[in-house]
Amino acid sequence: QLVKMLMYTEVTRYLDFKMIEGSFVYKAGKIYKVPSTEAEALASSLMGLFEKRRFRKFLVYVANCDENDARTFEGIDPKKNTMRDVYKKFDLGQDVIDFTGHALALYRTDDYLDQPCLETINRIKLYSESLARYGKSPYLYPLYGLGELPQGFARLSAIYGGTYMLNKPIEEIVIENGRVVGVKSEGEASKGENGPGNSPCALLPPSPPWAACDLRSVGNGIMGSAALSLTLWIAKLKIVSFTIHSFVLLKQESLVWGPTRAGLRKSDIYVCMISSAHNVAAQGKYIAIVSTTVETNDPEKEIKPALELLEPVEQKFVSVSDLFAPTDLGRESQIFISRTYDATTHFETTCDDIKDIYKRMMGVDFDFEEMKRKKNDIYGEDEQQQ
Repeated sequence: QLVKMLMYTEVTRYLDFKMIEGSFVYKAGKIYKVPSTEAEALASSLMGLFEKRRFRKFLVYVANCDENDARTFEGIDPKKNTMRDVYKKFDLGQDVIDFTGHALALYRTDDYLDQPCLETINRIKLYSESLARYGKSPYLYPLYGLGELPQGFARLSAIYGGTYMLNKPIEEIVIENGRVVGVKSEGEASKGENGPGNSPCALLPPSPPWAACDLRSVGNGIMGSAALSLTLWIAKLKIVSFTIHSFVLLKQESLVWGPTRAGLRKSDIYVCMISSAHNVAAQGKYIAIVSTTVETNDPEKEIKPALELLEPVEQKFVSVSDLFAPTDLGRESQIFISRTYDATTHFETTCDDIKDIYKRMMGVDFDFEEMKRKKNDIYGEDEQQQ
């Protein structure tokens, strides 16, 4: 979703990306490429001969499945049958189910197993299509770090008359007649203009105290940042991400997947490792960011296995934060509050939040294809391709 937003808004003109080399799984002391194509499934040593063939058939089914063509369903109703039913149909083992759901479909937990399979099928298709587009990996990372993303959107906003005030604390939301008209910072009030319905509006991060009455807690998150030099062991294995029980390795940055069974973690642990290759660290230095959803009363202990794997760590910073979601839709007050960033690294949940805010503000769903059609009407398809 984020790639679509970047492309359709043309924020990509302000950004440069670097491709990530590939995704791998660490199992029983060995490293395996996560198979995502038919050819890789047959060549993978992660599975036995018979499971390779079953997984290949599964990938072929996913590639051919079209929700508008019942002939491609093969006895599965994508809107009724669960993903558990699909795995059972192809007789896939637990290890294959784990990396399919978490490394390909990018789910954070195993709740998806008992939901209609259509969304999972589309997610796996997205992974395969991205792989086909970018080559060795479906993952991209912006040069100079993720801070380039908000900067790119800030530049786009400025083109359309938006004003950004940096390092300005919000001290008060100015309300008149039950609706927001502006914000006050350091004794100075800034009034909004041309909000939804021709009225001012405020879009706020979920940070108390000014929005405390309109928030509900949805848990806690922990993030640990570590600065390290590349060790021989890490250099050999190219380890950059993992879970406590199963390891996914991407050269530089990755989503981590993990089995969700009784007695084990429900939430994945994410590790991003970035370096001078991304213009974010000095030569020979690496920055690792570990994050997860807190599940116990000892959050730092939960990410300890991740930090231990990265040893020797030269410097470490750990922070635990509350996660909030809005209770007020903002339609009356015109105050639209976002959700707290979660532990994921791929921005899917953030994009969902952006679309939710758009719907609350505008009253209609955000439509990627409609935005694309409008661009075609203005510029023409040929001009855009050039």
